[in-house]
Amino acid sequence: MKGYAMLGIGMTGWITKNVPECGPLDAIVKPIALSPCTSDIHTVWEGAIGERTDMILGHEAVGEVVETGGMVKDFKAGDKVIVPAITPDWGSLEAQAGFSMHSGGMLAGWKFSNFKDGVFAEYFHVNEADANLARLPEGVKAEDAVMLCDMVPTGFHGVELADVQYGDTVCVIGIGPVGLMAVAGASLRGASHLYAVGSRQNCVQAAKEYGATDIINYREGDIVKQIMEKTHGKGVDKVVIAGGDVDTFAQAVAILKPGGRIGNVNYLGDGAYVKIPRVEWGVGMGHKTIAGGLMPGGRLRMEKLASLLETGRLDTSRLLTHHFQGFEHLEEALLLMKDKPADLIKPVVLI
Repeated sequence: MKGYAMLGIGMTGWITKNVPECGPLDAIVKPIALSPCTSDIHTVWEGAIGERTDMILGHEAVGEVVETGGMVKDFKAGDKVIVPAITPDWGSLEAQAGFSMHSGGMLAGWKFSNFKDGVFAEYFHVNEADANLARLPEGVKAEDAVMLCDMVPTGFHGVELADVQYGDTVCVIGIGPVGLMAVAGASLRGASHLYAVGSRQNCVQAAKEYGATDIINYREGDIVKQIMEKTHGKGVDKVVIAGGDVDTFAQAVAILKPGGRIGNVNYLGDGAYVKIPRVEWGVGMGHKTIAGGLMPGGRLRMEKLASLLETGRLDTSRLLTHHFQGFEHLEEALLLMKDKPADLIKPVVLI
């Protein structure tokens, strides 16, 4: 089969591999909608997870089941499915402890395009199909549902980590696709004043549509100063970090009220340390909590999120700015994520 792969750090290309074998609990899926992710860019061009050779990329796919193992009960060939980016081993001790995304070790629930061939192939393997596949609801478009693989659950997880409650003032730092879903999630959870930090006009417009009450443009001045002015020096109850770098944590701590929480879902592709400002952190005693996490996977969560699309409570189509038809356009779509043209939020490739 054909797949689009990381050949080495800084190098990508088409390769040929054998079709993966299906275990008794597993499934083989062929993609019908795919989307590249900024994580792929960090992996290939920044070497964020180290050297990988001939590893097929991609972890966002909606597909059709072509084969299931003998012990799979709930899925069969021909079923249309959403495949989450995180596919844990559900019998692991980590999963039993409530951290399935770290099953087998830190971040090891993230298999696709980490230490296992990803979904940018004519066929791909999914472990524990009954637990890791989710049904694509009738009436939900595959291209809209592919945003449920990573963008929605990651953005929503940032909101969960920050523990956004009704009436909270919230700041979302970074309004790429994950940040936009954090804005949407915070709005659904009842945030009152919802500050979105970003500058690209299409993302700014989308943030407003998803519920942002104020836009903080970092190109127009220090975001800490802008937030403190808007909050009359009080700061915000919760912060979701969905963009930026290791220095962004200092800004998040500075704008957070005592007793507040920061939820980080930003993939830190470089930098040795995260910097926490001593005084703004209450010299270590400000009750300002920082939580960083990888999105949960699993069928239950995916199907619940899919129901938000099914009922019209969430519209992911606003994220899709570039549409491609045909498997051969994967490279073009991936390079768009690398080059980040001004009108890009997310590309999708329909097959």
